[in-house]
Formats: sequence, structure tokens, C-alpha cells
Amino acid sequence: MKLRAFSAAACALWLTHCSHAPTQLEAQAPSASQPSSAPAASSTASAPSQASSRPSYPAARKDDVVDDYHGTQVADPYRWLENPDSPESRQWIEAQNQLAFGYLEKIPLRAQLKQRMTELWDYEKYSVPWREGSRYFFFRNNGLQAQAVLHTADSLAAEPRVLLDPNTLSADGTVALSGLDITDDGNLMAYGVANAGSDWKEIRVRDVRTGKDLPDIIKWVKFSGSSWTKDGKGFFYSRYDEPKAAEAMSGANYYQKLYFHKLGTPQAEDVLVYERKDQKEWGFGGSVSDDGRYLLINVWRGSEPKNLILYKDLKDPKAQVVELLKDWDAEYDYVGNDGTLFWFKTDLEAPRGRVVAIDLRKPERKNWKELIPQGEETLSGVNVVNNQFIVSVMKDAHSQVRMYSLDGKAKGELALPGLGTSFGFGGKRQDTETFYAYSSYTTPTTIYRYDLKAGQSQVFKAPKVKFDPSQYETTQVFYTSKDGTRVPMFLSHKKGLKLDGTNPTLLYGYGGFNAAMTPGFSVANLVWMEQGGVFAVANLRGGGEYGREWHLAGTKLKKQNVFDDFIAAAEWLIANKYTSTPRLAITGRSNGGLLVGAAVTQRPELFGVALPGVGVMDMLRFHKFTIGWGWTSDYGSAENPEEFKALYAYSPLHNLKPGTRYPPMLVHTADHDDRVVPGHSFKFTAAAQAAQAGEAPVLIRIETKAGHGAGKPTGKIIEEYTDLWAFTLQQMGLGGGQAVAGETR
Repeated sequence: MKLRAFSAAACALWLTHCSHAPTQLEAQAPSASQPSSAPAASSTASAPSQASSRPSYPAARKDDVVDDYHGTQVADPYRWLENPDSPESRQWIEAQNQLAFGYLEKIPLRAQLKQRMTELWDYEKYSVPWREGSRYFFFRNNGLQAQAVLHTADSLAAEPRVLLDPNTLSADGTVALSGLDITDDGNLMAYGVANAGSDWKEIRVRDVRTGKDLPDIIKWVKFSGSSWTKDGKGFFYSRYDEPKAAEAMSGANYYQKLYFHKLGTPQAEDVLVYERKDQKEWGFGGSVSDDGRYLLINVWRGSEPKNLILYKDLKDPKAQVVELLKDWDAEYDYVGNDGTLFWFKTDLEAPRGRVVAIDLRKPERKNWKELIPQGEETLSGVNVVNNQFIVSVMKDAHSQVRMYSLDGKAKGELALPGLGTSFGFGGKRQDTETFYAYSSYTTPTTIYRYDLKAGQSQVFKAPKVKFDPSQYETTQVFYTSKDGTRVPMFLSHKKGLKLDGTNPTLLYGYGGFNAAMTPGFSVANLVWMEQGGVFAVANLRGGGEYGREWHLAGTKLKKQNVFDDFIAAAEWLIANKYTSTPRLAITGRSNGGLLVGAAVTQRPELFGVALPGVGVMDMLRFHKFTIGWGWTSDYGSAENPEEFKALYAYSPLHNLKPGTRYPPMLVHTADHDDRVVPGHSFKFTAAAQAAQAGEAPVLIRIETKAGHGAGKPTGKIIEEYTDLWAFTLQQMGLGGGQAVAGETR
């Protein structure tokens, strides 16, 4: 068992799911294909030979709304779009979707891309399995199922049976499984259910033996998992008070509380375990130690990469909650324990991470023992299996795995296939086996079983690929940012790429919330590469690739470093003739959507296409909605005069300049996004359409019955990437046919 120190809200903007493997199968799980049957992109570098007039955009009323920020008057004419349910907003949304989808449907390449994307996605996918009691559990998607299906088996050789099929919970696949926890004996499962991509979920209980649900239902849960007691009589979870109906999707989330639910009783009788009426921003994650003796309480505060650790002795009914680590001075991630001796991964006095031992009987810092010291690489994860530590580290943003004894002695390294990412390694302290996955930009996710006694790995589940990975390659380069910082970037493409400046190139970035962008396989990216494209991932400051200092160098008053890193990556790709401006597209989601918005407003002449997704575009008001307040540790707040100046200087919404020729943009968001509320994208799009001086289209694609990204059905994912790639290639003058609208850039 492992307690996340990185808060649930720190997942805040990170599209990559923050739950532990194997609790859910990644949306873009492994896939494969034969050499492309879709038409290859044109090799010419010319823009479309003809350009029609700019689209006629839906009317967007401008109000005389002006805010005073420390003496600076800031207009907000489209504030009415912050309410997506008003009749006027719904009319605007419908008109924008009619424009966008009408435009996209006319792109000749679109149908072929969707066919190819669907063909490639249609293969069997597995999650990393795990064991509880005598049973194994894993997720499987047979190819194009909207949601992965949870299976269980009595042994690795036994025929698995379906335990929970989320696809039966709704007709359109928009109800998704959102986290689960299974009792130590493997007989009961608490699982979360989320509707239409919302962060809100209900927790239900299923009897694993019968496959039937019990009457227990827990409501108004958000940013919380569940954790059973050792005896399986109940579980701990966190929730918020029930919001007013009008505020459920946009109201700020404060005062989370930790409860215990006794099986078979109504939620109204749940026992309040811990709350802080004096700390509205604190959130709580309760996890039971593997030995069942202690309740560990992880206290998080927004997306701040620091936390507290409290504990309660479950053996003593009268025991009080004890503050073990209470100084908000570092990140602490519970790894395991041996009686009163607890092991934590921490970045205290070690920005790249280390492992320490703390005895509850003498918890003073002077008594701590360092077991695994900080190394040159960044410590990304630690598990205790087979009475030893399995330690995952990042070296220049790709994985290495090492073994240590419980007293910290090195015991060797697990060899990985190449430049990629490994994850998994779960299990109980006494287990002698564990499972992990390996993936890269050109290698579909493969599941391995690792025998810790023999020290050997064997392939457990490998995708039946239809493409030849040997035809593709990934290299890592390092470039210099504006201030001289050395930044890594992964480049993936077909072998034999000609560096002549004509290659369609997709530059992706994130750069925030301590999230590391490590290699992983994606069907959508494979389709892009099949079209002759280069897929580039820049490991920007603000992420977690090189530890705490790398992260902090891209936060608050230093956030501009992130945009400078991204712009420098684009300039490097052009200077080294991988591509040129007309063939360079930039893409990112959430905090990455902010990145794209900032880059395109700062350097509109540098990019050929911009694809900002579910982005934080209004940096002056983001903290007023749902969990947005929790991002101030990364962004700062407009309520602080100094931070306001920095935010206002790069806020995408506020830096659109009328009369500017912006590149083609396809903004994309969802009407049920209750993390980055869609008003961000709505206001940015309305302002960008009004500001656009050129012929290039500025469109917004608004997904319905979907949220920030988690739990999105396979069909919607395929349709979204089909539209993004079709729009991008069309604007680059590639893939057959001419641009429906656009301009020579």
C-alpha cells in the first residue's frame, strides 16, 4: 500500500491519470497497426493553394464588466460565458459547435483518419494486474469498448470472469469507474462511479464472490479514494458537503472531511474521523497501513507539493489523531512500515528525493534514519515487496528501476527494454511476485510479471500489434532555453526522416504541477507519425523531471520560464530543419492548454497551428471555480499585487491583441468539465475570434457529456483526435484536398 503525498488536487490539471496503477486502464492504452493503409501526407512544403474567406463567427455580446486589480483596470466583456447553462451561453455553444463540426466534416482527410484511428485502436489492452487475498484483478478492453472492464481470476492460469463492466452503467459509455479498493481477503470491493467526466463520484460496494452490489452508496465524493480496514467491516473516504444544485459544477470546493463508513449502514451514520473547520483548503486522504494497525492521514493543500502526515492507532478505539509530520516543509509519501518503524519517500533536504525511516516512538527529526540517499536521478516511486524496496527513478525523464534491502543496501537494477516508462510494482510486503508495465513512444504497453525470488521478468501480456515498431524511432535531444537552461526533448518519427524543414511536426508540452512527461504509447500519436509526422515532447520546467528545483523554476513569478522553454523547443525544431513554421503545430491540455495559449499569444508568427485543450485561459479568475483555488501554489493569485503582474503579463485571455494575425486554432473543451471549467475556453475563443485579423480559422470544439478527460469513452477519444489531426494537416496543406478556410502563412 502506498499513500500519495502529491495531493488529489495536485492531479489538478494533470491529464495523465493520478490514480495508482492498476486502478484504471489508461485511455490511450497500447495499440498497434500494420504499415499505414491511410494516405501519406504530402511531402510538399507549400501552404494551401487557395484560401477561402474567414469563417463567420457566432455573435458574442460584449459587456462593460471591468475589475480593479490593485489599481489596474481589467475588462472582462465575456464574463457571461462563465455560466455555461444560461440560455444565451447555450445558444452560443450550439452555434460554435455547428460552425466547428460543419468545418471539420468538410475536410477530405477526416474520414480516412477516423477509419485508421479506429482500426489501430481495435486491439486487446490490459492493465497491470494485482492480487488481494487469493484473487487476481485486472482491467481489460477487448478493443473498442467505451470503458475498460474489471476482471478477476482465482489464479494466473484460471479463466477470468467479469467483476464490473462500466459499459453496462450507461447506454453511451459516459459513466466511468473512478478508483477502487478491495479488501485484504479479496471478497469486497468499494468502487467509485463518475458520470460524464465529472470529478464528483459515488462510491458503491460490490461482493466479489457474487458480483452483486450491496445497498451501500456514498455520495458527494471528490478527490478521494477509499481504504478498507483489515477486517473488511468498513472503509475510510473523504467528501465535501452537498453543494447547492446551481453550484455543483462550478462552485469552489472547500472543507473536505474524512469519514469512516461501516458496511451495511446508511451514509448519514458515517463517523466523522477528521476535519479542520479552521482550514477550509485542507484536504484529507485516509489509508490503512498494510498491517491494518494504523490509519495514515495525508493532508494536502491544493496542488502544493508539500503535505502533512497524521496517524491514528486503529487498535485503540479511544486513540486520537497524532500529528507526525506537521510543518508543511516537504513532500512525504508513505511507503510502508514494520511495526512502529515507518518508511517515507521525501524531498526534505533532497530536491530529487530520498527514503527515510521514522519510528513513531521517537519521531523527532534527529532520530530519523536515511535509508536511500538522494542520487543524481529523480526518485519517482518506492514500493515494498518481498521485504525489499523497489525504487523507480527518472534519468532525463525516462525510467530506471533499482532494488534495495530494507536497510538501504543496493541489490541491483531491473533491466528495461529501452528509452521508456515503467510503472506498477505493487504488492504486499511479503509477496514474492509483482507486475509492471513498460511503454515508450514507439512500444505499446507490455505487462510483465517479475519473480523477485528468481530476479527474473517474463512477459505476462503483450499487445498483438499490427504495426512494425522497428520502422519508428525515438531520440532524445537537449536544447538551450532563453536563459541558458538545458532542456530535454523526445523526438519520435519514422526512420529515415529527411531534415529538410517540411515535416509536419506536433510539439507537445505541459510544464507544471511537478508532473513529469515521460515516454508512453498512444494510438493517436502513431497515426500522426504514420502521416509522416514528428511527435516532439519537450520536458519543460515546472514539471517533475528533475525534482523540486526544476518544478519551482516554472512556478509563480517564474512561470514565464515554462513558455520560454516551449518557444525555444519550437525554434530548435525549425533551426535543425525538422520542420518550419507552416508545418509546426503546438498542442497541450489543461495546464498544457494554458501553455499553448500563452505561446500563441506571445509568438503568433512562430506557429502554424495551435490546439489548446481544456486550458486555464483566464489567469485572473481561475481560483474562483471548483478546485481552481488549489492551483495558486503553482500559479500564484491575482489577489497578490506582485503575482497579479506576472499573471496578467501571460494570461492567454488578456494577451490577445486585436488586429493580430493568429495561426489557425482549434480550441477544445467539454461542457461537463468541472475541473477547468469550460468558461476559460469559451471566453478565450470569443476574444480570439474578435481579435483575429487574418483569414486563419479560430474554432472551438465543445464535447458534450464529457469532462476534463478522465473516463472519456473510447469513441469520443477517437473522434476528438481525428478532428485535431484532420484540422492540423489540412491547415498545413497536407493529406489531400485544400483547406476549407485558411491563409498562406
